[in-house]
Amino acid sequence: MRKFPPFLVFSIVLCFQSSSFMALKRERTLAMIKPDGIDGNFTDRIKQVILENGFIIVQELMVQLVVENATTFYSEHSAKSFFPNLVEYMTSGPVLAMVIEKTNGISEWRALIGPTDAGKARVTHPHSIRAMCGSSTQRNCVHGSDSSLAAAREILFFFGDISAGAVAVEHDEL
Repeated sequence: MRKFPPFLVFSIVLCFQSSSFMALKRERTLAMIKPDGIDGNFTDRIKQVILENGFIIVQELMVQLVVENATTFYSEHSAKSFFPNLVEYMTSGPVLAMVIEKTNGISEWRALIGPTDAGKARVTHPHSIRAMCGSSTQRNCVHGSDSSLAAAREILFFFGDISAGAVAVEHDEL
């Protein structure tokens, strides 16, 4: 049997523990209930689903987006044909932006909301939020950050830097 130097064994164990710890890291992500979710009176049910699935709602803000802010928020879609309709839709009524947190929060939230197309969600993910209250690809009730980079940018967009415990200022329009 081969013996390894103690420092190598310690390094391997430390790396394993560090990677295991990182896999269990709590993540914050942006969850947003879109105008159709607010208008359809799904807000309380969606928040209940969030909490039932082990998320913590860290902060929330009801806001009416204006065209400039909706354009900025969805800028990565600006070259797509659906962009003007998306901006019009997202400014058609208030949205509820929430910072939610859970272990592996970004992927857990994306799984909970289901596919972008609400019709597909009803078939392939019948217990998802979009299956519950969405009606189409655009009117799919909720938004979820798709990566840690997007989550950081989107949380900053609505709430500023909340890492230091700053409190969001509520605005009638954003």
